[in-house]
Amino acid sequence: MPDTVFSPQLPFHGLFVLELASVLAGPQVGQFFAELGAEVLKVEAPAGDVTRSWRTPAEATNTTVSAYFSCANWGKQSVVLDLTTTPGRAEVHRLVARADIVLTSYKPGDAEKLGVDYATLAALNPRLLYGHLTGYGPAAPRAGYDAVLQAEAGFMHLNAAGPATEPQKMPVALIDLLAAHQLKEGLLTALYQREKTGRGALVQVSLLDSALASLANQAATFLVTGHDPQPLGSGHPSIVPYGTVYQAADGVRLLLAVGADRQFQQLCAVLARPAWATETRFATNPARVAHRTELEQLLRARIAEVSGAALLQELELRAVPAGAVRTVGEALSHESAQNMLLPPTTEFPHAGLRTVAFRSNQWPQAERLSAPPTLEKP
Repeated sequence: MPDTVFSPQLPFHGLFVLELASVLAGPQVGQFFAELGAEVLKVEAPAGDVTRSWRTPAEATNTTVSAYFSCANWGKQSVVLDLTTTPGRAEVHRLVARADIVLTSYKPGDAEKLGVDYATLAALNPRLLYGHLTGYGPAAPRAGYDAVLQAEAGFMHLNAAGPATEPQKMPVALIDLLAAHQLKEGLLTALYQREKTGRGALVQVSLLDSALASLANQAATFLVTGHDPQPLGSGHPSIVPYGTVYQAADGVRLLLAVGADRQFQQLCAVLARPAWATETRFATNPARVAHRTELEQLLRARIAEVSGAALLQELELRAVPAGAVRTVGEALSHESAQNMLLPPTTEFPHAGLRTVAFRSNQWPQAERLSAPPTLEKP
């Protein structure tokens, strides 16, 4: 892996991760460990990870490294093993003997059939940390799919433009990503515990539990008040103006996130409408929430009369939270995003996106990673 920097300064240098997981959640965790210095070996069935075939029309039809596959598989090596065969299982068992972490995403019962369940592998390596992702928990045989979980956990309902409009799925596999974060946290907790006890652990994470844990204030609203939260488009149920998109005279689309009365006063001053900040309807956040429709109509009309670029610049100077609505390309091309990009390689001449967004003064950032591996048939 000539393009990967296995710096001994990276915190997981010397850690060996065996990735039996596929699609997005598990592989995201694998790339996380790779970015922090671990050796990550991805074990694929003869057909390969299914995301290798999830190509957009703009991609070459013969590539085994689709854009989707590349989003979660930088910094890894790949080996094809058929776990339905005795030699395939034997090779995985050999690798497990020296592994620190195994990542799996099998439906309940499938790992046992393949001989790669926790009990079997822990008997080979008692220090093993075994991360198991399921859709609905270890007792439910139902497979988990991100879009279905977005529907069942309330996210699609809340993501509609309004109560009378069609529920909308998020355009990224949000629940998979939330589950990936939960699994990282569980494995890091287990890794810390292993340092103290010397024992391995089984860490189980379901997409459903991860989704429910992330409902946050929307869940609390129901649990505290008994009122079922209703969709508000991009608006916020308890803060106004917060999240609504406005279009300025120069075509700039922008969003306000005004969470304090002082910020609202500054907004009104910038818009040359200071009287709004002293009106009974709008002077406090509870009043603005009660008069949401009237205020948003006024803001929409006024912002349509001014330059969005100039407005955003002045709001930043006055510490009023606001931002332009960017496309994905605009966001990734912005100067502020460049540190989150992985450099292209000879094998894969496209930039990648880091999964690690935190920094520390105790270790460096991996400068580069090896390209997402091609599918090598045995």
